[in-house]
Amino acid sequence: MPVPHEIWVLVSAAFIIALGFGLIAPILPQYARSFDVTVFAASFVVSSFSIMRLFFAPASGTLVNRLGYRSTYLTGLSIVAASTLLVAVAQNYWQLLAFRALGGIGSTMFTVSAMGLIVRISPPEIRGKCSATYGSAFLLGNVFGPIAGAAMVQWGMRVPFLIYGLALIAATLVVAIRLSPEALRQRVPRRTSPVMTFRQAIADSAYRANLASGFANGWSNFGVRVAIIPLFAAATFSRGAAVAGFALTLFALGNIIALQFSGSLSDRIGRRPVLLTGLLINGLFTGVMGFMHADLAVLAVSAAAGFGAGMINPVQQAVVADVIGAERQGGAVLANYQMAQDLGSIAGPLIVGAIVDAAGFRAGFLACGAITFLAAGIWLTGRETNRPPSRSGIVRGSLY
Repeated sequence: MPVPHEIWVLVSAAFIIALGFGLIAPILPQYARSFDVTVFAASFVVSSFSIMRLFFAPASGTLVNRLGYRSTYLTGLSIVAASTLLVAVAQNYWQLLAFRALGGIGSTMFTVSAMGLIVRISPPEIRGKCSATYGSAFLLGNVFGPIAGAAMVQWGMRVPFLIYGLALIAATLVVAIRLSPEALRQRVPRRTSPVMTFRQAIADSAYRANLASGFANGWSNFGVRVAIIPLFAAATFSRGAAVAGFALTLFALGNIIALQFSGSLSDRIGRRPVLLTGLLINGLFTGVMGFMHADLAVLAVSAAAGFGAGMINPVQQAVVADVIGAERQGGAVLANYQMAQDLGSIAGPLIVGAIVDAAGFRAGFLACGAITFLAAGIWLTGRETNRPPSRSGIVRGSLY
């Protein structure tokens, strides 16, 4: 069964978003420092985006239920576009901080609503494949974005933000035109059934396990991977910067390889076997990272950890979709899953950084492995969602 056209529209927008994010990510800390502030102040500009995503996630879930997925998506993407253009013309540090934090609000709006659209549009038979396709677009954008960003540095630090803001406007227009309310009505008829609440979802063992694995995934693969691996490489190898760059690239390569089959495989054999395998692989190779003393060993372990992560991401999204079902809306359910992942990505670098200061890099990476193994253990108690139970009731809310 082919991936629906509407999913491909979201995939194309996701690639543009991720490409632009990768474009500005290496430049943002330097841009903040150009306002003559401390390293901590510059780092806080980066963190403010994630912090606002975390704080605003519950409100995003409410907006999804009231406005519908499409309207929330377009509003959120427009906010990120406007905030990015404002970042490009910021005149002082406090303006930069405020504009970047505003982008975090828009980011969580379009992230939660995009997940919801995938839930509603994806045929149940290929739900994992659709999630993997969407995830691949983000990953590819993050791989090529930093390369383009490095090439643009010579144009000045404001230019990449200007280009990214204009690209986001283009992505907003593409989704607005190609994902029209009429097209969505043809794909998914309007329904009037009750919105799934967080209380209903948390009663499901699969959703509880997914919150745990989402937290672990955010901790190790979104947080610690970016914040701690470069520091480990710098402390261990004479060519630390090069080793860190190649390690992050090979992590992404391993992720891309796994994404080619993990979603489809979970559609065929079930979510739990694929997710458990990914958690065990990712936890093992992340946990032993601190014991690697040769650069080739670090690169191989990083690629293997990325391969495991590629088996986690799309399957987790498919599980959330299975729990909610195509016939219901669940803004709060989606938002709380996203919050679990964001919380892990914020807490992981802070706690692991403290562990590294106290006991060294080995202990820090072992803590990551332990968190991931714990999530795998919790998933042993979670139900298989590939064939969700039938639900009854009337659903409220609008897809449009």
